[in-house]
Amino acid sequence: MAAPSRIEERLRRRTARIGVLGLGYVGLPLAVEFAKAGFQVLGFEINEKRVADLNRGRSYIQDVPSREVRDLVREGSFAAR
Repeated sequence: MAAPSRIEERLRRRTARIGVLGLGYVGLPLAVEFAKAGFQVLGFEINEKRVADLNRGRSYIQDVPSREVRDLVREGSFAAR
């Protein structure tokens, strides 16, 4: 069996940084799940109001509670740009 690649090792150790393009109805829940799993996540969004709201811990998607976003932002696991 081959040795794990560098990226496989970083994923296993949760040291890989994850980028998510678009923080809409698919991207935001995906980003939140990666962050809850222990990864550091940076979400990219062109809507500046959404970016500002997310970085204040406010979700605009019903299936993603603001409490979760707020907690992840506070602990440094999630940020939007």
